[in-house]
Amino acid sequence: MAIQKITPFLWYSTEAEEAAAFYAGIFPDSRVIRVTPVPSAGSTKLVEFVLFGQPFIAMSAGPLDPFNHSISLMVDCDDQAELDRYWNALLEGGGSPEECGWLKDRFGVSWQIVPADVLDMLADPDPVKAGRVAHAVQKMVKLDIAALKSAYSGPTD
Repeated sequence: MAIQKITPFLWYSTEAEEAAAFYAGIFPDSRVIRVTPVPSAGSTKLVEFVLFGQPFIAMSAGPLDPFNHSISLMVDCDDQAELDRYWNALLEGGGSPEECGWLKDRFGVSWQIVPADVLDMLADPDPVKAGRVAHAVQKMVKLDIAALKSAYSGPTD
């Protein structure tokens, strides 16, 4: 696996290999590349994997700091079916839904499952359109693409 100049690195207490396999089973163009035990560091393992073609490295090395919202993985979705599929799959096994299209998976990693064009709608130079979308997002847990596009378009008179 060719290492990128920047590769996300995730530290798990014990479940890096399980998490990488879980994620690789959800997303296309994803797979676990290699699991490397680090003999000089007890039960530590390095797990190289790819999600949507993006390389990641995870490590099981005992508890350190828990995952939190400071870092999240954002998945752009082309339609509601794709958004629903990833949302439901990442919640499987004990994840928890959160506001504004965020969720925490069973390993504690934060994800944003969003429509591919949500950032463009929020960045629209028309503050009324952008504001309607922001307000709609804030009222949702799992994002509803049709409702967001309706908020973006505005009232139909």
